[in-house]
Amino acid sequence: MRTLEGAARRLKPPPGLPRLWLLGDPVRLPDPRTAAARLPRGAAVLARGLAPAVTAGLAALARRRRLVLLVAGDGRGALRHGAGLHLPERRGSAGLLPFLLARRRRRLLLTAAAHGRAGLARARRLGVDAVLLSPVFPTASHPGAPALGPFRWMALVRRAGRPVVALGGLDGAGAARLPRRTAGFAAIGALAGASPGRHSGAG
Repeated sequence: MRTLEGAARRLKPPPGLPRLWLLGDPVRLPDPRTAAARLPRGAAVLARGLAPAVTAGLAALARRRRLVLLVAGDGRGALRHGAGLHLPERRGSAGLLPFLLARRRRRLLLTAAAHGRAGLARARRLGVDAVLLSPVFPTASHPGAPALGPFRWMALVRRAGRPVVALGGLDGAGAARLPRRTAGFAAIGALAGASPGRHSGAG
């Protein structure tokens, strides 16, 4: 079966934006360091709700492996690790102002989560570098939650006004159904060594 990493090779994101994104998760992937060590150079790792020691270890790994680290919801934590900042859609982010001020002086990646039009509008207002739009397909991260599906997802991408990374239930086969204009592919299970069924458990 085609892998997500293989599918990502056909993408042409804007300069400085990773094609492949591994998401840490406090329940499904509380320590993504082993999975991150297998990522290709230039891939991104998003630390979401992880223990401070794990995030610090990820930062060291990212420097060694030349990965792009982002920290979710904590601007000061992102600055402490020399990382980018990811803004969740459904909860606030601490330390946003210090991060935005530092971003004026040096290149720091800023991304945001979106699940529909409201999240995309917020991302445009904030001037983020990329939006993680989800869920494309049903995902084990949110069992029973409705997925956008590839056609609605693509319709939202056309309205986004920012580069869009696909997230939610992705594997290699699902990623192949999305257009080349997709800026990147993000996943948990599909990049962490899990072997879910098609379009399930890889969000």
